Amino acid sequence: MTEPTQESMQTYSREQIEQVVGLDATALGTIRDAFIALGQGKVVQPPILSMAIEEANGEVDVKTAHIQGLKHFAIKISPGFFNNPARGLPSLNGLMVVFSAETGLAKALLDDGGYLTAIRTALAGAVAAEALSRPDSKRVALIGAGEQASLQLEALRLVRDIESVDVWARDKERGERFARDTEQRLGLTVRSHDSLHAVCQNADIIITATPSHTPLLEYSMLPEGVHVTAMGSDSPEKRELEADVLTDCDYFVCDSRAQSEINGELKGLDEDQAKACEVYELGKLLADGRRLREGEKNSGEQTETATDTRITVADLTGTGVQDTAIASLALARLAQR
Repeated sequence: MTEPTQESMQTYSREQIEQVVGLDATALGTIRDAFIALGQGKVVQPPILSMAIEEANGEVDVKTAHIQGLKHFAIKISPGFFNNPARGLPSLNGLMVVFSAETGLAKALLDDGGYLTAIRTALAGAVAAEALSRPDSKRVALIGAGEQASLQLEALRLVRDIESVDVWARDKERGERFARDTEQRLGLTVRSHDSLHAVCQNADIIITATPSHTPLLEYSMLPEGVHVTAMGSDSPEKRELEADVLTDCDYFVCDSRAQSEINGELKGLDEDQAKACEVYELGKLLADGRRLREGEKNSGEQTETATDTRITVADLTGTGVQDTAIASLALARLAQR
């Protein structure tokens, strides 16, 4: 009887991964399905392991999750060292290790340099906008002009027919450069603005994609019927939204309430504000087939207003289930090649 042999772990580079995984409909569906599994209680997802390296202005996060029925699970290690740009190095990095959910054996090292995290974050934003924004949304306001702002916009176009974009950045020149490059690359009308009020005033969808430590967006800036996706607050010291955005909006939704209370926007509420804020989880809404803008379910029917002035807000802190989902998709596509 021959002894079973263990297959060697495969290593894939960022270049190889970029060739097979991007912002496409299948990847969007993969992330949507991961949210649904989370909402159905079919996911084991431990808290984020986070470590600060203060002397280097750095942090390291470790995320993982197991989705019942999936052949693999991933463990992601994601460092962020924010002095690196001055050294000519990227501030974000990382890799994922994929294991068999049947044997626990390591199957692959995805040396993606943070690429898969960026992709799954953008797709999560698109899933949130698809579920929470008005279907006729065409105008986007971007707060932030970095890589993730660009990816959020591209992913959003998978679910909404976007025609125009307004952008604000702390660095005015960066905002103007982003506007020029995006207009040329995507063929959209893109304008850069000096003030947050100006960038938001005509928006159907607002996306905040910054590493801000102080709130940027307040409720008075929000036009009627707008949807807000906030994805920059992913650690205890970061915040993008004033408390009144959460308490005064019609619906506040997060990817994980537990994570939002520690790393996301819920941590900015005091005790009284927290009591006044009704919180929904995106995965549960998707699993139940519940669309908040179509009204409450009543005897199997849903109501819909002619002019939807309601304001929805999504706080996305990034979950391990998204990492396992996108890593599994990457491994399957790499194997096919």
